[in-house]
Amino acid sequence: MAQVEATTERIISADAETVFDALADYKDVRSKVLTAHFSEYEVREGGDGEGTLVHWKLQATSKRVRDCLLEVTEPTDGQLVEKDRNSSMVTTWTVTPAGEGRSRAVVTTVWDGAGGIGGFFERTFAPKGLGRIYDELLQNLATEVEQ
Repeated sequence: MAQVEATTERIISADAETVFDALADYKDVRSKVLTAHFSEYEVREGGDGEGTLVHWKLQATSKRVRDCLLEVTEPTDGQLVEKDRNSSMVTTWTVTPAGEGRSRAVVTTVWDGAGGIGGFFERTFAPKGLGRIYDELLQNLATEVEQ
């Protein structure tokens, strides 16, 4: 089993604290910026960064749906980590300053991929597909915080 990784980033015209606070707001903001690939969104505990437990289904392709139950931690300033209780998937959001009134938001997701030919296709195509989903999500986030 090889680890699969997908990374996407975007420069957002808002300061890093504003962007991070919006990402960490699972009660109000996160549900607004998710794409159509996410369904059954539900905050089960917390709702603001560290200590949040959130559920959603992620439909990456017409046949591939992940049922995700994510524990949120904040290991360092400007970083949110979502660990899926249902799989090996871990998503890390990092927000850093990128000049005056701007920030860089980076999202990286890693998981243990399948073996064999299925694993080959997963390692080849899944990062691109997930990258497109997160690119759209980051665009939605930018629209939300740049208002």
